[in-house]
Order: sequence, then C-alpha cells, then structure tokens
Amino acid sequence: MADPKIAEVKDVNRNELVSAHSHIRGLGLDDALEPRETAQGLVGQKAARRAAGIVLKMIKEGKIAGRAVLIGGQPGTGKTAIAMGIAKSLGDETPFTMISGSEIFSLEMSKTEALTQAFRRSIGVRIKEEAEIIEGEVVEIDIEKSQGTFRSPASGAKAGKITLKTTDMETVYELGAKMIESLQKEKIVAGDIITIDKASGRVTKLGTSFGRTSEYDAMGPQTRFVQCPEGEVQKKKEVVHTLNLHEIDVVNSRSQGFLALFSGETGEIKEEIREQINKKVAEWREEGKAEIVPGVLFIDEVHMLDIECFSFLNRALENENAPIIILATNRGITTIRGTNHKSPHGLPIDLLDRLIIIHTKEYTERELMQILEIRCQEEDVEMTEEAKELLTSIGVQTSLRYAIQLITTSALVAKRRKATEVDVEDIRKVYSMFVDVKRSTQYLQEQQDLYLFSEQLAGQGKGMDLESI
Repeated sequence: MADPKIAEVKDVNRNELVSAHSHIRGLGLDDALEPRETAQGLVGQKAARRAAGIVLKMIKEGKIAGRAVLIGGQPGTGKTAIAMGIAKSLGDETPFTMISGSEIFSLEMSKTEALTQAFRRSIGVRIKEEAEIIEGEVVEIDIEKSQGTFRSPASGAKAGKITLKTTDMETVYELGAKMIESLQKEKIVAGDIITIDKASGRVTKLGTSFGRTSEYDAMGPQTRFVQCPEGEVQKKKEVVHTLNLHEIDVVNSRSQGFLALFSGETGEIKEEIREQINKKVAEWREEGKAEIVPGVLFIDEVHMLDIECFSFLNRALENENAPIIILATNRGITTIRGTNHKSPHGLPIDLLDRLIIIHTKEYTERELMQILEIRCQEEDVEMTEEAKELLTSIGVQTSLRYAIQLITTSALVAKRRKATEVDVEDIRKVYSMFVDVKRSTQYLQEQQDLYLFSEQLAGQGKGMDLESI
C-alpha cells in the first residue's frame, strides 16, 4: 500500500456560545490532585473529582489506555461536567470525542461501524516530519522585468532577487516566477520576518521585525512584531502534525479525499482500509516518525446501548491502540437493552468488571447556590442576593437544571421593566410562567379526563377506557 495521505486540519474560528457546560475550565484540582471547593467552574463532588484527577494523571502518563471509567449518579449531579473537566484539562493535543448512546441508532450505518468510527476519532497520531526551510528578515526584494509595482502584481514579472538576514548572516536568493507570485500574494515587504518551505515553496509571514517599531503608526495596531531569527538562514525544522485515525481513514477511502471530512456523514469504511492504515502507522512508529496519542471517548447515556454494542466495547477494549473510555449513566438497576436481564446501571456484568466506577452525589443547598452564581456570571446576568436565595430554594425543591433555565428567562423579564438586576419579583414571575416536572405532573393528574389517550394513574379518579376506542 502507498503511504496514506495526510491532511492538515485547521481550526475554524467561530463564536463561543453559552451552553450547559461552557463554564467548565477543568477539574479544579491543585498540584496534589486535591479538589478545591470551587474552581474552574466545578463545585462540590470532591470525591468524584479526586478520583477523576487520578484518572486524568494516568491518561497523561499513558498508563490507562484501553481501560474504561463509569461515572454513575442521579440526574443533575455533574457527571457530564466532570467528563468535560477531564477534556479541558487534557488540552487540544489529546483527542476527545463525545457521543450519546442514543445517537448510535440514528446514524445511517451499522451500530458497530458508528462505534468504530467514534473509537478511531479518539486515537491521535502525532506525525513528525523534518522540513528544510529558509527563515529570515527581508532586507530587500528586487523584481526584474516587471511592468508594475511590487504590491500590485504584474504579468511581466519573470525573475528577481530577495535578500534575507538573521542575526548572524545575510544571504541573497534568486526568485522564479512562482516564488514572486507567492511573495506578492502574501504582500511581503522589507522588514517582514518570513519562512519559505523549500519543498513546497510555501511562504509564511511570521510578523514584522522589531527593528521597524518606529514605523508602528504607519503600520497599524494589528501589526505583529517578532525578533529577527538567529543562526543560519537555511535550516532544518521538525514539523509535527496531529491527526486522528478516523481522519486518515476518510482521506484514504474517499475519492474526494480531504474534502470528505467536511461532507457530513462519511458512510462505512472498509475494514481493509483500516488494516492497511494500522499497518502503515505501526511502521511509522517503528521508524520514529509517529507516535500514538490515546485520546478519550465519552459515551453519555451509555444505558441506551444494547447488548451488541456492549459486546463490541468488551472486544474493542482489548485492542492495543484503544482509547480511554468514559461512560456516564443515571440509571440504577435496570434492564439491559436487547435482553430480559436486569443489571446495575443497565450494563452487562462482564463489562462492569472492566470498569473503574465513580459515583456522584446530590448537591447541598450551599453548593447549588455557588453553581447558580457561576451560571449567572457565565450568562452575564446580574442578580440580587435575595433573588439568588429564592432561585436556590427553587432548585432544592425542583431540580438544579430547572433553576438554571430560569436565569436567562428572569433576566429578560427584568430587562422589560428596565431593571439592571434580576430581583425576587422576576424570579416569581418566570416561576409562574414555566412549570417544573412536579407541577406539570400534578396538572396532568388533575386534568386527566381532558386529554386524549391518557392512562389515569391508579387511585386518581376515572381514566379513559382505551379498549372502548
């Protein structure tokens, strides 16, 4: 097989949205892996965060690849928040894939293929290449046979010279038509610090030399100043590309190659392609050209998977390149999907034996208030102390999630009355407008006879006779 194609994936800038866990910055641990009371967006759950910190350290040291962690607890106790904290602490270099157990069944591919793709998204490959580059400060650019100015490209530009310098030397290079076109496209002028890839001819502008700071006003506030490079102008530089195995699979299995990554669902990938990719990556590892970076696969609502998926997970965990798997569930002893058997968390016993299990506990009233204060800051909402106390009381009686939903809605109500802070009256108003689960259930029980196809709970009045319809 020819060398697999490698495509460099660049980040796309986008607006940051306020989401349920956008306030999470990490696990909030000190250097001894002890959890702080409130740090990096996480509050309470000290035992769970301490355990997650140990898991995080093992992940960073590469000692937990191919193992799995289960975070179990009742709804609204921070299971997903802890998983997101682990992801933030690992940084961008470690692949992190987040899926829901239910979405496995909604994709237009087999369940095992969907899980395989999720696994391979969570396994990074750090590929090292040694490239020859020319790097220095532009002293002068001399374009010959040009009918226009340097900043305005002209078709007559055929050849030229460029003088580059470092702190130690100065060199003159001959320029061809393509290189002149690249320099004109990047609008390179004297004083710029540039690099030129000798293999591809790609020109990159790193910034403007500090020697040009006197011209700052003419250049504008967006100008980036950098130091003049040291050493030789022509040098070798190690370039590192970090991809995941799924990206390499897609690039090598589709006619459109790299563009397939942006075309949505990539469909099923032949196992022969994956075997060839694995073989080639293994060769690169032996030659020292690449290293495997075991990432993290987070499966929320894992109880939604069925027995076939659990069998796949059991087998996949034995693979030498398996990622770290973090599972989360809010189920107790329940039926394993696809069987008639009941088991803790709805997972087979043989899979549970492989797991490190972390439990989350219910938040205290004080912790609820701290979480609501953090969410107010994240959503940029000013709230009086009395309103925070009332919102906390609502969270204790209903749920944390319901109380969080009232933050933005109450801010909009306060804005309508031209107030700068959310007060008690705003909380009371939105509380009366939007009901929680308990009040909604109570209303349905009281109005049961007015709804179609409803089944009345035992002892709650007359229900509709469904058999008579």
